[in-house]
Amino acid sequence: MADDSFQERTEQATPRRREKAREEGRVARSAELNSAMTVLLGCTALFALGPFMASQISQLVRNTMANAATIGMGNPNWVTIYGNNLLKFLLIIAPAMGAMMVIGLVTSVAQVGFKVSTKALEPKFEKLDVIKGITQLFSGRTLFAAVRDTLKLTIITIVAYKVIKSEADSFIQLADMSVPQLAATIGRLTLIIAIKIGVAVLIIAILDYAYQRWEYERSIRMSHQEVKEEFKDTEGSPQVKARIKQIQREQARKRMMQEVPKADVVITNPTHYAVAIKYDAEQMNAPYVLAKGQNLIAQKIKEIALEHQIPVIEDKPLAQALYKLCDVGQMVPHNLYRAVAEVLAYVYRLKGKVIG
Repeated sequence: MADDSFQERTEQATPRRREKAREEGRVARSAELNSAMTVLLGCTALFALGPFMASQISQLVRNTMANAATIGMGNPNWVTIYGNNLLKFLLIIAPAMGAMMVIGLVTSVAQVGFKVSTKALEPKFEKLDVIKGITQLFSGRTLFAAVRDTLKLTIITIVAYKVIKSEADSFIQLADMSVPQLAATIGRLTLIIAIKIGVAVLIIAILDYAYQRWEYERSIRMSHQEVKEEFKDTEGSPQVKARIKQIQREQARKRMMQEVPKADVVITNPTHYAVAIKYDAEQMNAPYVLAKGQNLIAQKIKEIALEHQIPVIEDKPLAQALYKLCDVGQMVPHNLYRAVAEVLAYVYRLKGKVIG
């Protein structure tokens, strides 16, 4: 048999293989998608919250500058004052920063689910292999990354150029604007550029995620032999399973034989089938099968019945029907109830004669 490492991996990964890969930190994840979503939605949040944040920061700066003379280094409370101002500033920008953190977290969880794994952080000495490193420089993944980054840089440059060109007329007016107007205009222009770049990069990021997904599925594929070995590990080898089933059948047969002495009658074929029937009118609604068997087991049931003086009645059609239609412990079906009742009535008459 050829070595598994040289076998073609044509089989889809099993759930166990996928879970093992997740534990090792190997998942289909695109860092580009995280960046694109953070830039796009983060800048959108800044665009929406920008006027409010700007007014609050402006008010904070004006208050600080107005009281600058009284909060100098000589003021014993200057640390507290500056600390309070820093806290106010952080509270002002907290909604936007929080939105970006939530966006990054949700994007990551949406890609790979919530899974904490430290195996990806463990040192791996094979990463120091120079030959392997050189080989990876010319791999398909590296080529795709180079094309992706080149395309992204080109698109960013084109989008930025288009937006700046469309706003060229407003640049002439910058010289006549006040500082707040200048800051607002430049901030608005920057956010517009960032949002449009974010949309373009998002398209590239989606393609990158599709590639990462395809590459991940290809990397965790299994050979036919690996699937068989995993099945043996999880389900057990066919030989072991067959042996377990054999032992279970033998134990069930042994328990069944122990019930035969409790039967009222054994109905036989006479050589191929034997079915032991039990009926207690006070506790049962109908007779039920205590034991049944074919060939050697049937002979053993009859031997046990004779040893315990249980009547053995020959009725070929009834014995065959009971063997095929009834399981051990199951009530006799309605269509056979009358035939079984006649046999039991005959047995009870026999027992009455013997007792009398």
